[in-house]
Amino acid sequence: MKLLTLYNRVNIITTVVVMVITGIIYYQAISWILNDQNDKALKVEEDEVFDYVKLNHQLPQVFESKDQQITFSEAKPNSITREFINTDYRRDKNEYESGRGLISSITVNGKYYKILIVESKVETEDLIQIIFGITIGVILLLMLVLLIANRLILNRLWQPFYSILREIKLFNITDSREIPQTTTRITEFVELNQAAAAMTTKAKYDYKELKTFTENASHELLTPIAVINSKLDTLIQSENFNDRQSKLLNDLYSAVARLSRLNQSLLLLVKIENRLLTDQQNINLRLLIEEMVLQLEDIFSDKQITVTVELEDKEVLASRYLIEILLSNLVINAVRHNHANGNIIIKLTAHNFFIKNTGDSKPLPDDKIFTRFHKSSNSDGSGLGLTISKQICENFDFSLSYQYQAHYHTFIVTF
Repeated sequence: MKLLTLYNRVNIITTVVVMVITGIIYYQAISWILNDQNDKALKVEEDEVFDYVKLNHQLPQVFESKDQQITFSEAKPNSITREFINTDYRRDKNEYESGRGLISSITVNGKYYKILIVESKVETEDLIQIIFGITIGVILLLMLVLLIANRLILNRLWQPFYSILREIKLFNITDSREIPQTTTRITEFVELNQAAAAMTTKAKYDYKELKTFTENASHELLTPIAVINSKLDTLIQSENFNDRQSKLLNDLYSAVARLSRLNQSLLLLVKIENRLLTDQQNINLRLLIEEMVLQLEDIFSDKQITVTVELEDKEVLASRYLIEILLSNLVINAVRHNHANGNIIIKLTAHNFFIKNTGDSKPLPDDKIFTRFHKSSNSDGSGLGLTISKQICENFDFSLSYQYQAHYHTFIVTF
């Protein structure tokens, strides 16, 4: 959920709750004020009755009024308690409406009377409804204005943040482009922009230093490896060795050859990551795969692997050198991790290249397949083949993925 959406939701809920509580309190306050006014009017009528009785020593005559009714009835002495009540006001014989009443008592010529004064509350209730309706309208208008204002103003206020976020998403450690300064008066966004710029600058510096170190180390290793190979060749030609010494020399040759392959792979990976191999041409993948399968027939035969090939015509614009490395790595990987009398299925369509091979009965760990130097315990590879293949695909906007289905390990290149 976006922060703006969450803020609007919390703001609206808070506003609604506050307005409802405030509306209830406001309604009760208005009702109390108007009831108090009615009570004062009833008390005025009561005082007039008392004054009339005091002067005339008799009850006043009762007249029908549109909004007020007064009745007198005999009662037991001291049986009446003075109080204000909510009652019904009889408009006609069969019509009643809400009213406010005052019960009181008076003694006239030795007789005790109950006084009931009732006034209609229709006008009061109508006034309350009008006030409440206006209040609800104001609340709804206020909420609408707040919602529109929040959407417009907050969207504008958050533009610098989205601008910085967009620049971070576009950041490429191999690109010389820096994150631009975003113009804003908001301190937090200025600090965020400065932190993002400092972080990317440091990341580029560290990457440049690491790349320089890798290139220098790989180049420096070429000479010692060549010297070791030369000395071994000279040593073999100048002496006679027993079986144990021959085995030691063979181990040395294998270790040096592995070190040489690792060094070449690191150099190649650095060149690919830095896009130093930029030559591109239209390549017919079907012809290239057919040629590669023919070249590797001896390797398939040695391991007694059955290869099934199903190819359609497909051309891509890419570096032939890198595509050959990609296909070679995937095919050699399928051979290396296969078992005797196993199968390899190679399929090319207009959208995908599939290579399937039998092998271990367990799928490879998804989080480590394309990790540098990750390999199985019985592999004699450098652990960089799939990493290089992944990087080549990314350079040409291809995708490389892995699946394990029906006892086949499958690598898929999607064009």
